[in-house]
Amino acid sequence: MENAKETIFRIKDERGDSLAILGHHYQSDAVIDCTDIRGDSLELARKISGLTADHVVFCGVYFMAESAAILSRPGQKIHIPDATATCPMADMAEAGRVRKTLAILEEGGRRIVPLTYVNSSAAVKGVVGEHGGSVCTSANAKVMLEWALSQGDAVLFLPDQHLGNNTADVLGIPEEERLLLPRDVIHGDPALAVNPDAAEGKKLILWPGFCPIHVEFTLEAVRRIRKLEPEAKIVVHPECDPAIVREADGNGSTTFLIKYAQEAPAGSTVYIGTEENLVKRLAAEYAGCKTIKPLLTALCEDMGKTTLKNLAHTLETLDTAAPVTVSNAVKEPAKLALERMLAVCS
Repeated sequence: MENAKETIFRIKDERGDSLAILGHHYQSDAVIDCTDIRGDSLELARKISGLTADHVVFCGVYFMAESAAILSRPGQKIHIPDATATCPMADMAEAGRVRKTLAILEEGGRRIVPLTYVNSSAAVKGVVGEHGGSVCTSANAKVMLEWALSQGDAVLFLPDQHLGNNTADVLGIPEEERLLLPRDVIHGDPALAVNPDAAEGKKLILWPGFCPIHVEFTLEAVRRIRKLEPEAKIVVHPECDPAIVREADGNGSTTFLIKYAQEAPAGSTVYIGTEENLVKRLAAEYAGCKTIKPLLTALCEDMGKTTLKNLAHTLETLDTAAPVTVSNAVKEPAKLALERMLAVCS
């Protein structure tokens, strides 16, 4: 009997160029081995417009498949092996609350430009697009925040407060010019939580979301390594707390972390603070040459929902399964937001 991996590669051979399987770096090795294109959010977003495949299967979480659907060409179908693979950070920003928050912040006549991390729903990207804003990734957050700051009086950065603060540190935005919104905007009524007077004079207004995986990394873990292995290098993802980022030897997107491991001298030890699937893959790749270790064990359960079994099932049902879709009312402004990013970062 044919196993799941054999089914995947048989269908890949049968479909040829009409099928493309994309995978985020946080996918398991077993899934990554079946992909045609792998990368971080920015790399994968850039690939969509150039794909001629009729069917695109996105091995990642739901907002990534939504972004692919927004950028897809007419007639192209986007699929995801498990539609319940969501992103807790993305779920911390709901479109209606974002829209209401923007309205409250602009009551005094200030122009607030929204900039959303790509880890957000299509509906949120749509609100951002309607308000003249754009999207960023961890790889281009500095460039996009500079752009957004040039478009109005202040920027609402969402949903990740840590990426926002770390990017503000890079740009030299003083802490007194930043405002972290109350946590109540995530699940409550912004009218009861947002004080427009408190935002007056602030250049950067931060949504209070965060990545549950990257907040697991601690300053204590960094300092313990510094004490026990002073020669080791530590690099982290900018979704980590700013205190950790400041004590690390470097921070950046998954692409940055991969490059750092690649360029580390032979014989060196590098601790990486991000999702463990990527770190383990790098450790195996450079075994015997250099030592790559996870800063702490941190696995994303939602990324892990894509398996060989449900990927094989997705491929077997491509012609009958309902693809990931985004309504035109959301798709057009969301596409505008994404295209602004791609234009600025081209």
